[in-house]
Amino acid sequence: MSATSRVLTGLASGAVIGLSMAAWHPTVALDVANVAQPIGKLWLNALQMTVVPLVLALVVVGVNTASDAAASGRIARRAIVVFIVLLTVGALFTALAAPFVFTLFPHDPTLAAALDHVAVLPAAQSAPVGWIDALVAIVPSNAIAAAAQSAMLPLVVFALFLGFAMTRLQAAQRTMLVGFFQAIADAMIVIVRWVLWAAPLGVFALILSVCARAGLGMLSALGVYVLVECLLYLSVALMMLPVAVFFGGERIGRFIVALVPAQVVALSTQSSLASLPAMLEGADRKLGYPEPVTALTLPMAVSLFRLTSPVQYVTSAAFIAWAYGIDLSAAQLLTGALLAVVISLGSVGLPGQVTFIATNLPVAQAMGVPLGPLGLMLAVDTLPDTLATFGNVTADMTATSVVARQSRRDTESTRT
Repeated sequence: MSATSRVLTGLASGAVIGLSMAAWHPTVALDVANVAQPIGKLWLNALQMTVVPLVLALVVVGVNTASDAAASGRIARRAIVVFIVLLTVGALFTALAAPFVFTLFPHDPTLAAALDHVAVLPAAQSAPVGWIDALVAIVPSNAIAAAAQSAMLPLVVFALFLGFAMTRLQAAQRTMLVGFFQAIADAMIVIVRWVLWAAPLGVFALILSVCARAGLGMLSALGVYVLVECLLYLSVALMMLPVAVFFGGERIGRFIVALVPAQVVALSTQSSLASLPAMLEGADRKLGYPEPVTALTLPMAVSLFRLTSPVQYVTSAAFIAWAYGIDLSAAQLLTGALLAVVISLGSVGLPGQVTFIATNLPVAQAMGVPLGPLGLMLAVDTLPDTLATFGNVTADMTATSVVARQSRRDTESTRT
C-alpha cells in the first residue's frame, strides 16, 4: 500500500469510528476523543519541530540556487523574473479569490469548537498589534529569538538576507555554506519522512477526535477545502492562457495544441519532471521556440517554478480562517501572498506531502490563523495534487512563451 493510501485509510477509519461513536453514545465519543487527541497532537508536534530549521535552510538554498541560475545568462535572468511575476500574480489572485469562494459555503459554528482541541494558536493571536508594530517586527532584532519563538515571517526575512549575503562570498566559502544548509534541509526531510511513517495513526487520532465532536461538519468542511483548492488550481491554469496570448504572442489554438500532450502526461503521472519531454516537444516542434530558450527555460521552470504552490499555501490559511469564522484583513492576505511566493521558490522539487507542514505553516502563522488543522489538511491534500501538476505544467509552457518572445525581440533588434 502506498503512503498516500495509508494516510487516506487512516483518515477514513478515524472519521467512520468518530461519527459512529458520536451517533451511538455522545458521552463515550467525547471520552474516546479525549484519549485520541493527545496522540494526534504528539504527531503534529513532531512535524512542527522540523519547520524552523527546514524553512531557514530551504530559503537560503533557494536564494543561492536562483542566483546561480540567473548568473548563467540573459535568458535565465529573464526566466526567473517571469517566474517571480507569475508566482506573485497567482498568489495575489488567490488572496482575493479564496476568502470570497469560501464564504459561498455554509459555515458550521460547531466546527471551530471541535478544531480548538487539535489547534495550536500562534503567539501573534494572543495580543493584537498595530500595523506599525507589525511592520517593525518583520525585520528581527534577534534572529535566534525569532527562531525560538517560531516567528516565521521575521525568520524568512533573515533567511533572505543571509542567502543574498552568501552570494557575495568567495566561491569556496559560499559552496561550504550552501552545502551546510542543504545538509540541514536533507536531514530535516529525513526526520519528516520518519514522522510521516506514523501519519496514518496521527491522522486517525486527529480526525477521530474532531469527528466525535463536530460530526459530519468536519468531513463536509474538508470536502469544501478540496473543492475550493481544485477550483483555484484550475483558475490559475486558465489564467495562463491569456498571458501566453498577450505577453507570449501566441495564437490560442496553436498554443493549446502544443500544451495538451504535456498536460495529459501531468494528469497521468502527477509529475512535472515526467512532463518535461512532452513540453520540450511542444515548445520546439509545434511552437517553434528557439532551442536555447526551451533548453534552458523549461528545465529551470521544472526545478524552480511551481505556480500552484502559493495557491495552496494561501488557500489553506483562508480555509482555516473560514472554519474558525476569522475575517482576514487586506494586510494579512497580502503578507501571506508575498510570503507564499518566497517559500515556494525554496521548496520546489520536494514531495508535497513531505514539505506540506513546513511550507503551509509559515504562511498560516503570518496570516494569524490557528495551525492545528494543518495535520488534517495534509491527509486530504493529496487528492487535488493531480490538478496542481496540471497547473504547473501549463505555467511552465506559458513562462517559456514569454521568454521566447522577448528573446526573439532581442535577436531582431540586434540584426537591425
